[in-house]
Amino acid sequence: MSILTTSNVSKFFAADEVFRDINIEIPHGAKIALVGPNGAGKTTLIRILIGLDDPSVNPDTGIAGSVFRAKGLSIGFLPQRPELLGGHILWDEMLSAFDALRRREAELHDLADKMADSSRTDADEVIERYGRLQHEFELAGGYDYETRIKQVLQGLGFTPEDYQKPISHLSGGQKTRAFLGKLLLESPDLLVLDEPTNHLDINAVEWLESFLNGWKGALLVVSHDRYFMDNVVNVIWELDWQRIETYRGNYSHYVKQREERHARRLAEYETQQEFIEKQEEYIRRNMAGQNTRQAKGRLKRLDRLKRDELITRPRQSRTLHLNLQANVRSGDKVLMTKDLQVGYPDGKTLFTVPDLTLYRGEVAAVIGPNGVGKTTLVKTLLSQLEPKHGTSKLGAQVKIGYFAQAHELLHDENSLLDELLTVKDIPISTARDYLAKFLFTGEDVFRPVSTLSGGERGRIALAKLALGGANFLMLDEPTNHLDIPAQEVLQAVLAEFEGTILMVSHDRYLINALATQIWSATPGKFDLFEGTYAEYLAAREQERQKRIAAQADQKALEKGRPLPSASHNGGNSGGGASSKPRMNPKEREKRIAQVEQRIQQLELQLVELSGDLGVASSAGKVDKVRDLGIAYNETQAELDAKMIEWEELLAN
Repeated sequence: MSILTTSNVSKFFAADEVFRDINIEIPHGAKIALVGPNGAGKTTLIRILIGLDDPSVNPDTGIAGSVFRAKGLSIGFLPQRPELLGGHILWDEMLSAFDALRRREAELHDLADKMADSSRTDADEVIERYGRLQHEFELAGGYDYETRIKQVLQGLGFTPEDYQKPISHLSGGQKTRAFLGKLLLESPDLLVLDEPTNHLDINAVEWLESFLNGWKGALLVVSHDRYFMDNVVNVIWELDWQRIETYRGNYSHYVKQREERHARRLAEYETQQEFIEKQEEYIRRNMAGQNTRQAKGRLKRLDRLKRDELITRPRQSRTLHLNLQANVRSGDKVLMTKDLQVGYPDGKTLFTVPDLTLYRGEVAAVIGPNGVGKTTLVKTLLSQLEPKHGTSKLGAQVKIGYFAQAHELLHDENSLLDELLTVKDIPISTARDYLAKFLFTGEDVFRPVSTLSGGERGRIALAKLALGGANFLMLDEPTNHLDIPAQEVLQAVLAEFEGTILMVSHDRYLINALATQIWSATPGKFDLFEGTYAEYLAAREQERQKRIAAQADQKALEKGRPLPSASHNGGNSGGGASSKPRMNPKEREKRIAQVEQRIQQLELQLVELSGDLGVASSAGKVDKVRDLGIAYNETQAELDAKMIEWEELLAN
């Protein structure tokens, strides 16, 4: 059953057509991604779908399209630049997602007080109402909403210290994440997200993917994050050339289907054109001859075909034309570090880099949460910052090309033409032709850099990078602000690049396609993994399984049973464990696993207790309700304590 459908929805801005006659539907539980080049009208379309904007009247038909939404449909919308305002704290903002639930909770407390009064004459009525309300409260998640708030905030990268911060004190990115967190907690029937991963690091995006994979409602997401779409959605809407095409499957399926669909349509077009040419040739040769009758018949059929069945040539969007070639070949060793410590001159050391050698042709991807020091590492390797300790050294004949995340190497006062000429002195006509490959044509080349959008700044930065002829590319978030067609072109060009690449990126699709090494930065720690991103994820999962096994061993030890490993190795007669073990990193990981298991146990106990409460209250067993309520509160208190311990362990 569809919760939203459209009928011939169009949008025009004056004489400019954004899209026309859009007919789509969103079934209950659907997970859809809306993709298309920048400027195609994706945000405009979703604003119409959710009722923030109206369709235009189609000038050809004089009719405005319509959007049909299911009765009572609740919609949650994350715009690209949400504004979360107010003087209250972050925790209270999240609590407001459960205002209706908390009103029920207050009513339950009031009814519990009334049930404790044995002198009441309406005890049966109170108990009946309590049972009914308690069952509704349980089904709505009333016994775990605070736990859910903590899980969502933790997943989106907030620490317990952030919970008490006023909203006004949060950064722009934190406000966006808080806005998203509140939407997730509200659980609308239709969740509409416009670029939800823009302000999330890889850990938070992975958490969001897991959360959305369990999402019961419908999801419509506008995204440039190809890996995210691979993991979350099962339908792709492509908006381009004022029309929507629907593809079944995730992003990778869409790419394959799109190529196949275009090739098939091109073949159908060429076949029809060949048929038309043959018919026209026959008509020319026979119109005045003895086969005039047949020629006239073919002409009528041909006119009807051109009027009703003519296939138009399939179009493809303009894409940038990028060519990265090194002017000279570097030596085999491109980058070497020794005892390198990274940090700011007046600040603490962020992490120590293992001694490493990056060889020609390798692609190293630097990953990690925001603020951990990835850009600081790049600037240290570029000698823009002094290392806290140790050295980094470039190999022979190495020429660096640097792409800065914030594009700070661009000069806002320059025109695009002048900005390009800062790299290399070439004729104006050559420079204009070169800029056209990056979609800057006509008078655009005279625009000041200061007037460019984020995507346009990225394109001119790539143009400068390509013109430099470097053999060692150092790229800081190269796909930021690029639409999907531009990302695909950049990925293809980097795959063909014969030099060496070091890239800081949150783009897991790009990392998965290119990386031969993964450099993982976490607070105070830097790890080097030699292998692809898929191999890195497999190794990480293996480590997780080891932690689970260690957790099982610890549980067996606490209960005085032989460890699983001991049963296979003849046991261990050594001394017992220390009563107060030191919390080294290995022990800390083990303790985290233990606490996570206990949290799961307590959450299950709460569900069981809430069910028992419903049965007892329905049966009118006041004393049983009171005892179960005490047990529930004690379990909730222990769960809260374990959540605090878990958060502290993760933060340290």
